Amino acid sequence: MEPRNPDYVRQVEDIFRKAAFVTDVGYELVRVTPGQVETRLTVRPRHLQQDDVIHMGVQATMADHTGGSAAGSLIAADQLVLTTGFTMNLLQAAVGEELRCRARVLRAGRTLSVVESEVYAVARGEEKLVSKATVTLAVLARKR
Repeated sequence: MEPRNPDYVRQVEDIFRKAAFVTDVGYELVRVTPGQVETRLTVRPRHLQQDDVIHMGVQATMADHTGGSAAGSLIAADQLVLTTGFTMNLLQAAVGEELRCRARVLRAGRTLSVVESEVYAVARGEEKLVSKATVTLAVLARKR
């Protein structure tokens, strides 16, 4: 896949830097290539639900934002992406010291992009797939 913006890495870094909620939760950008983004989160007590499992909302936000960033790596500088559809399947309880998410664009269209995000929990160095999301994003002109 070819990015429409030669400065796509900075464009994705901006997507992270400008998203205050994402920064507050603690997600970190790990790797950016055209159509693919990887993120991580060091799990803290505030990320857990009442049974000491990583909250689905934490996983969903990670899958959505990482997916949006992957789609954002392929758009032009004067465009933005906005989630229009989101489906997530929780595959097993998410327990661990870290979450990792890998997102890849399945289809990068002129008006819609479709991305697959996989979320892994890392416990004692072992990675387990805990949830998977499909994210559909509208490609829109950025308002000046």
